[in-house]
Amino acid sequence: MASQSTNLWVLLGLGLAGVLLISRKLKQTIKEDFGAFIKKLQLLPPPQPAPPKAPHPLTSLTFAISDLFNIEGHVSTFGHPEWERTHEPASSTAPAVSALVEGGATCVGTTVVDGLAYGISGINKHYGTPTNPAVPARVPGGSSSGAAVAVAANLVDFSLGIDTVGGVRVPAGFCGILGFRPSYGAVSHLGIIPVSTSLDTVGWFAKDPNILRRVGHILIQAPFVIQRNPRQILIADDCFQYLNVPLDRSSQLVINATEKLFGRQVLKHINLEDYLTSKVPSLKESPSQKTNGQLKVSSLKSLANIMQFLQRHEFRLSHDEWMNIVKPDLHAAVSAQLHEKLEISDVEIEKTKNVRSEMRAAINTLLKDEGILVIPTVADPPPKLGGKEIVSEDYQSRALSLLSIASISGCCQVTIPLGFYDKYHVSVSLIAWHGGDRFLLDTLQAMYTTLQEQVDFAAKSKSSKKVVSKEESAEIAKEKGNQAYKDKQWQKAIGFYTEAIKLSGNNATYYSNRAQAFLELGSYVPAEVDCTKAISLDKKNVKAYFRRGTAREMLGYYKEAIDGKISIFSHIDEHHSYHSFNKLMRLFEKANM
Repeated sequence: MASQSTNLWVLLGLGLAGVLLISRKLKQTIKEDFGAFIKKLQLLPPPQPAPPKAPHPLTSLTFAISDLFNIEGHVSTFGHPEWERTHEPASSTAPAVSALVEGGATCVGTTVVDGLAYGISGINKHYGTPTNPAVPARVPGGSSSGAAVAVAANLVDFSLGIDTVGGVRVPAGFCGILGFRPSYGAVSHLGIIPVSTSLDTVGWFAKDPNILRRVGHILIQAPFVIQRNPRQILIADDCFQYLNVPLDRSSQLVINATEKLFGRQVLKHINLEDYLTSKVPSLKESPSQKTNGQLKVSSLKSLANIMQFLQRHEFRLSHDEWMNIVKPDLHAAVSAQLHEKLEISDVEIEKTKNVRSEMRAAINTLLKDEGILVIPTVADPPPKLGGKEIVSEDYQSRALSLLSIASISGCCQVTIPLGFYDKYHVSVSLIAWHGGDRFLLDTLQAMYTTLQEQVDFAAKSKSSKKVVSKEESAEIAKEKGNQAYKDKQWQKAIGFYTEAIKLSGNNATYYSNRAQAFLELGSYVPAEVDCTKAISLDKKNVKAYFRRGTAREMLGYYKEAIDGKISIFSHIDEHHSYHSFNKLMRLFEKANM
């Protein structure tokens, strides 16, 4: 008995020890500051002016800065201990930081960035990855991860970050807060460690749109203008096809808020891919558009490729010498990009300049007369910590395609949270023309409350609705798409078919039907992609073969069109063979011209 009693106490002791160890691990996993800060400090504002002068505009607000802004007497880490070790303290403070302190705010510390601020994950192997307060098991987004987490966790009122290819917009979307990327050049770059000099912008985060706006007024120093309502709000329907969230929890919320505030006449729908293809001709000459046996890349993917090319090239121009001497230990994905052999000619550099200038002109023309473009911020929910999704080519392509619009054009963009869907934050972005920063901040202020009301209403109505299976919902969306197609509302049909695909992604008919709507709009690249997907799901989907052949024919890929249409004959009956044969003969003639 004594032996059994002793064993029982031993087991009980081990169990309690296990509980203590687990609780300690949990405490260590989520730090008190969520791992957001590198260094705590205080930069205090000047004394308040004597009455009757107004107090400083940012009085009583606290902020943090990403650890790549110069602060007099301090060494920035740039997300890497080797950078801190090999650099001297700054002799002056970055003008952007000084302006905020002079405006009455108190700076309380510097925050974590991705290693060398290169990436959009928020992962840092040296200082630790800040914890996403909403979903701790997921990445916070980067490169300005710590700055976003500090705001999301209510540690500061606002924070400063850098946005090169999404460094403010992505973490704002993942952490469920507001994030603003200003027009390129609108805020001084002095006193900031550069990542890519032609893409870098000083951005900022806040939870309150009024604070976001007040900070913007200090940083941008734009002349005062009377607040104006937008005259047109354009929904980029094709961009929302990237998004893994139903339209009624994303673009439809913006549509509802717009109708309520400004009226239905302000709303317009656009296929942004097609618009950019026609208005940015230099995209056709970019390296990503080479056609050696492969179909052309979409305009947004081409923009993403150019953005990554610029980021790598300009980072090397600034830091290659330091990299070669120090050989810093980097995250594998970053190391692969920075050490990739990159042979760049003057002609290629000139082409990227042409794309950037044409892109800015195209967006400015599209949004002239107080226009706003609506797109998803990112396509996917935040990936798991330690997962491979964040470095996968598909994930990066979807994310960077959307992020490249503002980065390449230099236009301003604001990320707006839209609550939760499937336990993750959802966000949408508004883009204004280059130089339209104050207008964009005013528009956010005007729309924010109504938009959040729509978010709350959508969440409540979802919980009260009768449960319908995803397959049934997908069929309903498909039928709506078919009706819109019959009514010759091609873009609307595409939206409904996209909704069906999101609900049930293994149905070949949905892809084939959407392809036909794309063909009606002259969008041959996405039509070809959809048909290929339909055929992979159902080898006997004859319509998909024909539609793909048409898309390839219009793109000038006659031989590929012939190959595809020859394979149709094994899947069609005698009744259709005569017409198919005639189409095939016409393709042979074109291919042999």
